[in-house]
Amino acid sequence: MSSSDHQTHVALFPSAGMGHLVPFLRLANTLLSHNCKLTLITSHPPVSSAESHLISRFLSAFPQVNELKFHILPLDPSIANSDDPFFLQFEAIRRSVHVLNSPISALSPPLSALVCDVTLISSGLLLNTTLNIPIYALFTSSAKMLSLFAYYPFAKMSDPSSDFIRIPAIGSIPKTSLPPPLLINNSIFGKIFAQDGQRIKELNGILINAMDGIEGDTLTALNTGKVLNGVPPVIPIGPFLPCDFENPDAKSPIKWLDNLPPRSVVFASFGSRTATSRDQIKEIGSGLVSSGYRFVWVVKDKVVDKEDKEGLEDIMGEELMKKLKEKGMVLKEWVNQQEILGHRAVGGFICHCGWNSVMEAALNGVPILGWPQIGDQMINAELIAKKGLGMWVEEWGWGQKCLVKGEEVGGRIKEMMESEALRKQAAKFRDEAIKAVEVGGSCDRAIQGLIRMWSKGT
Repeated sequence: MSSSDHQTHVALFPSAGMGHLVPFLRLANTLLSHNCKLTLITSHPPVSSAESHLISRFLSAFPQVNELKFHILPLDPSIANSDDPFFLQFEAIRRSVHVLNSPISALSPPLSALVCDVTLISSGLLLNTTLNIPIYALFTSSAKMLSLFAYYPFAKMSDPSSDFIRIPAIGSIPKTSLPPPLLINNSIFGKIFAQDGQRIKELNGILINAMDGIEGDTLTALNTGKVLNGVPPVIPIGPFLPCDFENPDAKSPIKWLDNLPPRSVVFASFGSRTATSRDQIKEIGSGLVSSGYRFVWVVKDKVVDKEDKEGLEDIMGEELMKKLKEKGMVLKEWVNQQEILGHRAVGGFICHCGWNSVMEAALNGVPILGWPQIGDQMINAELIAKKGLGMWVEEWGWGQKCLVKGEEVGGRIKEMMESEALRKQAAKFRDEAIKAVEVGGSCDRAIQGLIRMWSKGT
């Protein structure tokens, strides 16, 4: 480019939580590699320290990125019908978005496109009344979850008494597998899900961290109007690749893993959004020990990391902690999950089935033992079991609802680690994922096509 004035200028507007922030920053890294000019809209104050640290590392790595600090207005929690700090942040951002009109309009060069979080679709469309530019959403879950998001408002009206949500061309989803907040009257999440689902037809497109190798049939159904007429183009740009700036200033297990045989280690992590009960933590620890495999385990017993002050022995007890140290590495810090999954020593992943984690496992060919905790994760767990990327113990239900004993956990870990069928299928997905992200692969072609459209204002 001879001048920055001719660059495609894209603003990225993520919402709260690492599960939403990480894919936005990975998308940012990809767009920067294609010579786009970027503005990153950051909401202040963030909910977690992990978000603050990751944004700081990203901006340090890419000083050319323009940060637009967005100071959200205070929200009275009593009007929100929720005590979830992340849902409260979703709503606070939505109610404050008008503050962005003036600073976004003043950006130079003018924006070519705005990519907003899926929870901010109404907000992005509101901004567009003054911006008059293409508005896209980044959907941070699976294509199957997107089909639910698109069809849900109509499904509720068609048969509210049914125990299933029946989605054209996709099939039936039990209501017990829906994100639990959807089943709570007047929840923030439910209102956002329904309101923004109804407005996706107003978007210019939907970007999704997905690939044909895993969800080609669902992507085709969405893009041919079989799920719902009028859905804008759904553009799979996954799997997102890890970035150097994600490496945290924390204890890393990599040197420890370097000394262990291939596929001999279990990695256990249940995401950044939920806390595990103390009783369940102890059962998981017991199960990891009894499985006979070495392990890396990331423990989280507080929803927001700023409140997490206790040490591991306070959580586990001295006796269990001693057994754990003999067999594995237990951490409470934010880790570079992709780096761990990419290590040759890791042969299985027990996780919550957050979509970022599913795609990272696919990219590295690591089988999953799924244990959904919240949100979209049960729908994702069913998908990975159906596709053979992993196994899902349906009887365990939602992670917060019942106590699964350590003996059962250990047995299922052994089953995952010893399954040749899971290993072969995971390797197949790894090969397909690698092809997708190569130069000229499906991800690369999709990104280049997007930039061409944005440069023309579409």
